[in-house]
Amino acid sequence: MKKHLHFKSLLFLLLFLSLAMPSQLFGQSEVTVSGKVTSASNGETLPGVSILIEGTTTGTVTDVNGVYTLKAGANAQLIFTFVGYVQERIAVNNQTTIDVALVPDIQTLGEVVVVGYGTQSRKNLTSAITNVKPEELNRGAITDVGQLLQGKVPGLNITASGDPNRTAAVILRGASTLNSSQSPLYVIDGVIGADISIIAPDDIASIDVLKDGSATAIYGNRAANGVIMVTTKKGKKGQMQVGYNGYIGMEKVSNQLDLMNGNQLRTFWQKNSIPVPSDDEGANTNWQSAIQKSSAFSTNHNLSFSGGTEHSSYNASINYARKEGILLKSAQERVIARLNIEHSALNDKVKFGLNVSNSNTKASNTPMRNVVLQQVVKYLPVSPIRNADGSFYENFDKPGAYYNPVAMIEHGQDDTKTNALVAAFTTHVNLPLGLTYDLNVSYQNTTYLHGEFYDSYYSKNYNATFYSNPEPPGVRQPVTFGTNGFALRSSYQDTRKVVESFVTWAKQFGSHDINLVLGYSWQDNEFGDGIQATTTNLPVDNIGYNNFALSNPYAVSSFRIGFGSDEVYQHYRMISDFARLNYSFKDKYLLQGSIRRDGSSVFGANNRWGYFPSIGVAWRIADEAFMKSQSFVNDLKLRASYGVTGNASGFNPYTAQFISGSLGTFYYNGVQLGAYGPTQLSNPDLKWEKTATANIGLDFTILSGKLSGTVEVYDKKTTGMITTYAVDPARGPSGQIVANGGSMDNKGIEVSLSATPVKANNGFTWNTSINFAHNTNKILSLTNPLFTGGDSTRITQPDGGGQTGSTLQILKSGKPLGEFFSLQYAGKDSAGTSQYINREGIASTSPAIGRDYHYLGSPQPKLLVGWSNTLTYKNFDLNLFFRGSFGGKIFNATRAELFRLETATSANILNDAANEPVSDRNVYKYSSRFIESGTYVRLDNATLGYSFKNLGQSIRSLRVYTSVNNAFIITKYTGVDPEINQGGTAPGVDSNNFYPKTRTFLLGVNLSF
Repeated sequence: MKKHLHFKSLLFLLLFLSLAMPSQLFGQSEVTVSGKVTSASNGETLPGVSILIEGTTTGTVTDVNGVYTLKAGANAQLIFTFVGYVQERIAVNNQTTIDVALVPDIQTLGEVVVVGYGTQSRKNLTSAITNVKPEELNRGAITDVGQLLQGKVPGLNITASGDPNRTAAVILRGASTLNSSQSPLYVIDGVIGADISIIAPDDIASIDVLKDGSATAIYGNRAANGVIMVTTKKGKKGQMQVGYNGYIGMEKVSNQLDLMNGNQLRTFWQKNSIPVPSDDEGANTNWQSAIQKSSAFSTNHNLSFSGGTEHSSYNASINYARKEGILLKSAQERVIARLNIEHSALNDKVKFGLNVSNSNTKASNTPMRNVVLQQVVKYLPVSPIRNADGSFYENFDKPGAYYNPVAMIEHGQDDTKTNALVAAFTTHVNLPLGLTYDLNVSYQNTTYLHGEFYDSYYSKNYNATFYSNPEPPGVRQPVTFGTNGFALRSSYQDTRKVVESFVTWAKQFGSHDINLVLGYSWQDNEFGDGIQATTTNLPVDNIGYNNFALSNPYAVSSFRIGFGSDEVYQHYRMISDFARLNYSFKDKYLLQGSIRRDGSSVFGANNRWGYFPSIGVAWRIADEAFMKSQSFVNDLKLRASYGVTGNASGFNPYTAQFISGSLGTFYYNGVQLGAYGPTQLSNPDLKWEKTATANIGLDFTILSGKLSGTVEVYDKKTTGMITTYAVDPARGPSGQIVANGGSMDNKGIEVSLSATPVKANNGFTWNTSINFAHNTNKILSLTNPLFTGGDSTRITQPDGGGQTGSTLQILKSGKPLGEFFSLQYAGKDSAGTSQYINREGIASTSPAIGRDYHYLGSPQPKLLVGWSNTLTYKNFDLNLFFRGSFGGKIFNATRAELFRLETATSANILNDAANEPVSDRNVYKYSSRFIESGTYVRLDNATLGYSFKNLGQSIRSLRVYTSVNNAFIITKYTGVDPEINQGGTAPGVDSNNFYPKTRTFLLGVNLSF
């Protein structure tokens, strides 16, 4: 009886619970809900919005177009969460389509930006920082982060060629140094100086570009060229989400030089009574096409997994990318694996983080690429690529270097394998009294395995007159290839260890908010740890650089094994203390101050420590009482800042030390002995280059968020630039010393605007953003009172035919970096001979190199523009991105060398040189005639996409798209492309070294489960 009562009671209890529990746990009907999430302020779609079913861990996130799909109970509640926006709760109520417009949170005013050692809301910024979201990055077959930002950030001047293995030149607000290190400092997930190649574009959550001294001074000695903060994606609470992004692409050469073909060249010879050369084989060879692939293909595949529980989250991804170069034998293949784990413990008082990323890259280069490009424009089109028997056609009777460029590629190898590992462990502890403690430990290891091989064809045919063709301002050097082939092999590794520890105190006292950071940083850097060797006299040609043991270099008496530069190995250490204070009163009056004390072993014993302070203030005008009665202005903030940063890179860390080395050999007592002596003088007073930046900024939002923008005005001045000076040999046998001297200034203005011109009821939306940047660069001085020289240094010597000693540029106080300095063209005299203005201002047909040179303008653009447009209609989206550069000049040295009519039987010429008189032996001289406008407007990218909805429970979102890069360009430049390298001390020079740009067509898919 009791058992029967117990059974009845159990049945009653189960019945009660089934009625009382939420219906979704007991078979509540489900519906598939989809929709789009936008911003209520401007109508822009919001990717990455978290949608969670209340009371569960089930959810999803919106895709790149703000679209989501998930299954939920018919009566469930959906929670929409996104950083910078007010959380929204919406009941399903059997709806299948729920579009949501999230309202910006006025407490955060949009996104959170990453700053040094922390984050800040944009509302409270006092410095110049540009935030770039993933959907705003450039699209297409891009593996280089620099190109992702091209045209997106005002003040960031980025130039890139079509070479898949060459990173873009990135200059922020003008060059700040004469040293090779002009690129910004990259900080990836808090890891300072991380190799940017470890990041796959699909793994980026946001990029913050720190531009003024107030923002960058916290990084002290590394931040003179600006700081780019990259934040990767992290896991979120909820069930595992799987994403796949992939594309395939095809590339075609977008432009070629207008060289004469075989028939045109024969007509030119006949017209000018020029004897036909012996190598006219009746061919009509396009040598530019001969070294290019008809099409180059690229592909990228990214697979990601993310999710989390109440206390843990994870995000893992693997990325495979292969990008073929358009030149023969050039390609890049890369695999990136990344893992991010975060776990909270002790009642969420402690959070541990582990971030590991590894990138493995194989870069295949076109052998002797720059020499190949030089020979391509030189080799006569009347000669064939191969002889009738299949061997390569060559004519070594031509004067100077004259080599079949296809043969050069075929008989050479040039490969580099790079493995980059970055591992970081972080600990964040919440302490009493508003204190937190952070410990960041990171380890970076990059290994390089490089090999070059030039077989016996090089040794037999190219040893006599072969010269390199280095990037400007390098000067060509003779190159030899031993006997029976030449091989080079090197293996090096770079290691960087960083330990950073800081305490943060955040406290609010009524209307006063204080945030204080105190920290310590320790860095140990070891570069170039490895070995290099060369060899010759290989038994066969097919072993390449893989088996040195088979070679016998000792049998070639004239050959010396090369072990590389004696400056490859570098080891230095940096120790720093830093502090930052942020204060706000009523969230209207903002103050930020910071200071960093850096010590570095690279400087002289008397100046190893440097101090880098900054201060910034801001006034939130929109929060004042007198602004409340109007509705036109939604947000208005005025900022001003000043900060000092330093530069400790771009030169050897032993630059300040006394060094002895090899000084050749000498003959003594019948024996050839090695000579050693001083090769570098010490300088105990060598100190930091310092860059001080003053910045005034205005942030505004008007028309209910439909138009927002930022205006920045800055003055950036670098002092104590590190360069080389001459000294009396009596003071030091090396005759030179590296010291501080000179200064450089950059002044500019930047404007960025974002608007929603159209937001129609039928679902059509047009969002647009445009940015402008103007910068004026000037070298203020180059001298040091203790040493001679420095000023008026002529650089960039292409050494074209008949132009030995001629230079193109000058480093001169009062002029911009890269100022063109050459002959000034003055037309032709009565005999048809080109003449040039001499120093006395008189036209002359025999100008003197250097003496009769004139200042001819700057390669640096006066205005950079980026204009992005996103149009959406229902499931379709179209993005058009235009980029322009205005006012810069290009020295087209390639064109000058293709105007040598007198040698038209041994080197090709341009079609538009045909009307020049052959008797003019001056026509090709480097001069203002070959300085052209570098202005251009390019449709960088056009992308059309379609997002599918309601694809079932398994597929959250699916978008397919097609894209074209470099669709067209408007320019008057006569070279291959006006986007000439803007990095280094010789920007804007086109000298037979430009890797052709391509036009890329893509088909891609974004898929999430």
